[in-house]
Amino acid sequence: MPEEAPMKNLVCEKSRKALQFIEDVTCNADEVQRKVLAEILSRNANVEYLQRYGLNGNKADREAFKKVMPVVSYEDLKPDIDRIANGDTSQIICSQPISEFLTSSGTSAGERKLMPTIEEELGRRSLLYSLLMPVMDQFVPGLDRGKGMYFLFIKSEAKTPGGLLARPVLTSYYKSSYFRDRPYDPYNNYTSPNETILCQDSYQSMYSQLLCGLYQNYDVLRVGAVFASGFIRAIKFLEKHWILLCNDIRNGTIDPKISDPSVREAVLKILKPNQKLADFIEAECTRESWKGIITRLWPNTKYIDVIVTGTMSQYIPTLDYYCDGLPLVCTMYASSECYFGLNLNPLSKPSEVSYTLIPTMAYFEFLPVNRKNGLTNSITAPTSLDQKKDQELVDLVDVKLGEEYELVVTTYAGLYRYRVGDILRVAGFKNKAPQFNFVCRKNVVLSIDSDKTDEVELQNAVQNAANHLLPFGASLTEYTSYADTSKIPGHYVLFWEIYHSGTTPIPPSVFEDCCLAIEESLNSVYRQGRVSDKSIGPLEIRITERGGHLTSSWTSL
Repeated sequence: MPEEAPMKNLVCEKSRKALQFIEDVTCNADEVQRKVLAEILSRNANVEYLQRYGLNGNKADREAFKKVMPVVSYEDLKPDIDRIANGDTSQIICSQPISEFLTSSGTSAGERKLMPTIEEELGRRSLLYSLLMPVMDQFVPGLDRGKGMYFLFIKSEAKTPGGLLARPVLTSYYKSSYFRDRPYDPYNNYTSPNETILCQDSYQSMYSQLLCGLYQNYDVLRVGAVFASGFIRAIKFLEKHWILLCNDIRNGTIDPKISDPSVREAVLKILKPNQKLADFIEAECTRESWKGIITRLWPNTKYIDVIVTGTMSQYIPTLDYYCDGLPLVCTMYASSECYFGLNLNPLSKPSEVSYTLIPTMAYFEFLPVNRKNGLTNSITAPTSLDQKKDQELVDLVDVKLGEEYELVVTTYAGLYRYRVGDILRVAGFKNKAPQFNFVCRKNVVLSIDSDKTDEVELQNAVQNAANHLLPFGASLTEYTSYADTSKIPGHYVLFWEIYHSGTTPIPPSVFEDCCLAIEESLNSVYRQGRVSDKSIGPLEIRITERGGHLTSSWTSL
């Protein structure tokens, strides 16, 4: 016990400093933002991109920056991104070397966007992570006396022609020394050994993480995943494999399907035969209903840590069913472009979640938007952003309560006045720093997991598929779509109304071909979710008559 006191004191001091940091940067938000922009511009004074617009970074102030630098989207930057990806090491957008590309869930021409990053950005991401538990401890004390069961996974990575890694931001973080070699912290003590998280095989990773989480069930005080969809996939995995998991717990073994030597070694260091626990898990899993299974198997759980804002809100009823009404906590707001901020009131209802942007992370600006007729995905913004009057974006401290904006960032890694595509609503303020509700992702019409399909992409995919109808004297007259998450994994559903003027019946195989044609036309994030991650189910086309009566249904299986 005496050894625990110094550790407790150290953790308390770290928490105090973290909360004081939040207080300081939010009280002086505009001053911090000016310093951040000045630092970014002075560091990158000689880069090609700034000089292209006549900006002298060493002498430039915020006003000069706003006057000459355009507001841009990914398509504007793509030629420079491609140069870097192809091996050009000159100072194109950043004075520091681009260390890797972070692949965005957003796409360009069907492929993942490549977001440049530099080595020191890992430190900024780590800083934001370090603020989460000090905030949470104010609302749920005692989290240092147990563990977190988090289902965390890495995804596949590639190399650009120039040899730079291209991978998702979380894969980059989990593989970094900031995560792998993190010092012991009782507030960040996980049931999953690093080896199970870093396992490339998704089945072995999920199985071994669940096995460790079940074995340590009474130590677990909080559970979670990054997205709500990922957490529900873990529950569905448990439904399917609980017999094997119970057998391993009963015998202190690990199933032969888990063949990764480092995973087996790490799990067997934890696992010992436990007949009583195996019988308990078996009894719970064989009950008629799985309602409240999380609180039944992990009875000390205080909350569920998952993202349930934006399109993830569709999973809230399913989470409530399995978690018996435990609080759903959204802790932070981040993307491949930049880590933005955190939720300072983590026990708020999902519909009321707001994120406080941390002013040190990047330089933030805001483009006013108007949503047409209250529709989430119908958004208008100033049309001619190349005109100076439209470039006068709103600074962080000048946004107005209740107004909606598109987030625009300037980062240390070489993005300047970049439109992220997230629509945010000002919900309040923490000192001088605004707090935002996440409203939606601009133009996204369908999303199941990390996929984001927009109207133009869906229209093109449907058109490609509808061409299969032409030889039979048929054409598509109207369609609509939605993301069906009533089963896991969720899937896209399209309702087609068809005009058939020919006499030749349309064979069932044609509609199956239509399903495949749509899936093959969609972006690489969707295709990875379908094939590799198994996080998206087969697309379904439902044929309707005029008036909306369903006549038949087809899938891509």
